[in-house]
Formats: sequence, C-alpha cells, structure tokens
Amino acid sequence: MKEFLKGLVRWKTSACMIFTAAIFIYLFFCLIYGTREVSTAMLWGLFWVSAAGSLIQAVCFSDWLIKKLAYTWRGVLFVALFLPVLTLAAWQTGWFPRDQAGAWIMFLGIFFLIFLVMTIGFDIYFRLTGRKYDGLIGQYRKKKEDEGT
Repeated sequence: MKEFLKGLVRWKTSACMIFTAAIFIYLFFCLIYGTREVSTAMLWGLFWVSAAGSLIQAVCFSDWLIKKLAYTWRGVLFVALFLPVLTLAAWQTGWFPRDQAGAWIMFLGIFFLIFLVMTIGFDIYFRLTGRKYDGLIGQYRKKKEDEGT
C-alpha cells in the first residue's frame, strides 16, 4: 500500500508539472495570436492529457509494470499509447479545425519532432551520466587495488 501511495504522489506531481508546462505553452500562443480568453474546454482537455500522459509515461518508462524492455521499444510503446489520447483531446477540444488536414498533418509532425528531440536529449543525458559513473567506478576500483597492494 505504501508503494502505491508513493507512486500516486509521483504520478500527481508529474501530471501537475506537465499541466503547468502545457498552460504556459498555451498562454504563449495566446499572446502570439492575441487571444485574451482561455476556454474551460481547453483547460479540461489539457488537464486530462496531462493526467493520462503522466500515467502513460510511468507505465512506459519505469519498471512499474514493464520490467525488461529496451528504451527504444519503451519509446514506441509511449507513442502508440499517448498519440491517440493526445489526438482525441485535440479533436474533442477543437485545438485545430477538424476539416483542415494540413493542420492535423502539422500536429503529427510537431508531435514526432518533439518526441525525437526529447528522445535524443535523454539519450545524451544518459550517455553523459553513464560515463560519469563509469569514471567514478574506475576510480573506486583503482583505489581498492592500491589499498590491497
């Protein structure tokens, strides 16, 4: 039960951070397009996307449900689960005109571009962090060898 509550708190925190970021991005575009009102449909849509996205992220990128899966396949699973949720929210809340295929193609292109940039960023971070820890382990082993001699 304790682990469940810890997970629930992590999910809530992640959802809140995603929602806050989404609101700031939305407000930025409101400034660009001169919009002065925020619709409640948009707020609810962003809330549900944030909550679902946080849950899908936890499923895909932790060992909560999936113990052993390569990072690449975790990314593919995330896209397969999150893209339909995001698309449905965009459709229901009217993020784009429903009859403009070009807007939806751009939406998909931006989604995959952001996903690619984030994946590359995480890969670079993990490689740098791995090198750092490899170096620290090497120092530790050398120290132990020196002490043993």
